[in-house]
Amino acid sequence: MSAYKRCGIHKQMGLRERYETLKSKLLSDTSICRENRELFRQFFEYEQYKLKRQNQMSDIDEPSCKTLYGYVTKLRNVNQWFKNKPWTQLTKDDIREVYDALEDGQICSSRGTRFKDRWSYYNKIFKSKPFRMAGKADLAREVIEFAVPATREVRFVTEETFRKLVSVVSNPRHLLLFWLAWDIGENIGALLLLTKREFSRQINPHTQEPEYLVNLPRGKIKRSRLSRSEPTLYPETVNYADIVLANLQDEELVFPFGHRQALKVMHRAVRLTNALCQPNQEPVTWKDLRSGMASHLLRKGWTREEVDARLGHTANSSALNAYISYLAIDRSAPKRRMFESDVERLKSRIESEQSVASHTAERLHSERESNQKLQLELQQTARDVQTMKESIRQIMTMLKTSTVIS
Repeated sequence: MSAYKRCGIHKQMGLRERYETLKSKLLSDTSICRENRELFRQFFEYEQYKLKRQNQMSDIDEPSCKTLYGYVTKLRNVNQWFKNKPWTQLTKDDIREVYDALEDGQICSSRGTRFKDRWSYYNKIFKSKPFRMAGKADLAREVIEFAVPATREVRFVTEETFRKLVSVVSNPRHLLLFWLAWDIGENIGALLLLTKREFSRQINPHTQEPEYLVNLPRGKIKRSRLSRSEPTLYPETVNYADIVLANLQDEELVFPFGHRQALKVMHRAVRLTNALCQPNQEPVTWKDLRSGMASHLLRKGWTREEVDARLGHTANSSALNAYISYLAIDRSAPKRRMFESDVERLKSRIESEQSVASHTAERLHSERESNQKLQLELQQTARDVQTMKESIRQIMTMLKTSTVIS
């Protein structure tokens, strides 16, 4: 059976079934030496027990199976890198040879590209329990002491690109899945597990608009995320939720299809719109909607803490650092403060000049009124003088007349 067909079958299985199937194949693979198969078996027993006890469960759940599923692939790859040599017999030179080959790009992924997930292999296999069980963890730590954590890749979708994607989708359930992935920002795996019970319709007390409070319980999200309830932000999410939830029972799945079908829906929308994510112009995936939501909210002025909380990150998580750095959001703060300081100084100067101008205007107005009053007084004095002259002239005329008569 081809690797492609095997991949298709695995995607149709549940996480637990996929994990159990791959683990069984790994432990029964006679091309792997007996010592390493026994070591792998003991490791899975330990890891399953640890996950149950740490999470207070009687049996491993879906998120635990996802973690264990990843270990199956890692153990098989590492075994191949060491050419099936029993791990208990590995030397420092053996470990250094594999480490250098990984770092120099001589060991490649199935796509022929350099392994991007090297740090995960170092932390989860070389320096962790599998190598400790083989007695080689200390040697591995000496060899990879200069390993540098991989920088987080920046990939996100703009709102414009997201709206292009949903413009070619017609099924209300598919549309609701798109809008939830963008609006709430949770992973596609968690969204596909939601039932109607996780949705509560309410009226926002501030906007008086309808919204849904979406509950994201611990058993349905990644182990590293915080359980939370998030209100929807977009009216489109509410509209499609109203349509899809109308005829569902509380325990019914909102999306009665699996991850494989969700991938088909996304691939079709990307093909029809040629939607690409930023900054490297790669085809959009479901995960890019989560990072797109975070980037969009950061640009809209949400604080790091507010976005972290909506994403389900723990306090002071560093997950957003790469996006904040790329978007230069924090870097713009000093310039904004300098601009605001300049504005305040200019505002103060204008207010001071306005005060002086106002005082000057009042003084000029007062002087103008005084001048007008003085002019009126002078005019009145001139009239009084003219009246006195006229009276004197009349008296003189009367005196002359009186003298002539006498």
